[in-house]
Amino acid sequence: MAAVTRLVSVITPVHWPSVGYLAGAYESLVEQEMPDGWDWQWLVQEDGQDGLLVGQLPELDPRISPGTGRPGGPGVARTLALSRVEGELVKVLDADDQLTPGALARDVAILTAEPRIGWTTARVLDLLPDGSTEGWAQDPPDGPIDIGTVLAFWRANDYGLPVHPATLCIRTELLLALGGWMALPASEDTGLLLAANTVSPGWFIAEPGLLYRKWPGQMTNQATHREPAEHTARMRVVEARAHAIRDLLT
Repeated sequence: MAAVTRLVSVITPVHWPSVGYLAGAYESLVEQEMPDGWDWQWLVQEDGQDGLLVGQLPELDPRISPGTGRPGGPGVARTLALSRVEGELVKVLDADDQLTPGALARDVAILTAEPRIGWTTARVLDLLPDGSTEGWAQDPPDGPIDIGTVLAFWRANDYGLPVHPATLCIRTELLLALGGWMALPASEDTGLLLAANTVSPGWFIAEPGLLYRKWPGQMTNQATHREPAEHTARMRVVEARAHAIRDLLT
């Protein structure tokens, strides 16, 4: 086996409702078969300093790096975790979700074979409470996503996205140049995806890459997520950022 020289840094923010699902996320990481010369590190970041991670993570896996910080939402937690990134690629994985077999290897394959591509996303299967899965019938075809495509779709479809930001894998340099995730209470991953597609083409992987857990405690299932005034404010600043980046480059 070739010596490991390259890493995918997987970032997982954790708040108290989701901490019980960490074991499943870790199991899905352990089951990843990585290409020769590659491995992953797992940056688990508590959104707060309440000791949520105590006893929740395997102690003998050196690939795990736990962290804490003042509470500020998942975007702040993810961005704080960037201080510990060692990999040339960053993969997002929420605490209550699970990677499908081969997900990381497919991300690596695209981003090593296609140097002009800055990021990937993949098909998502909703993981329902009864253990069954359900897909979405309107995924784009497997292949490249041109610059500006995601923003154009988002504006034309009532802030809907053609690809899922919870599957994002992005080059670390691009992520840092964009400032990480937006400092918003929600939609911070949408903001990053739109910004990334404003400066770089991406790639959609049609094979499922993520089991996206549907459960009552998930943040996007809360009434506050759709509170009209805040939702409007989030969408405006997300769009304004993407437009500002685009205008600076033209």
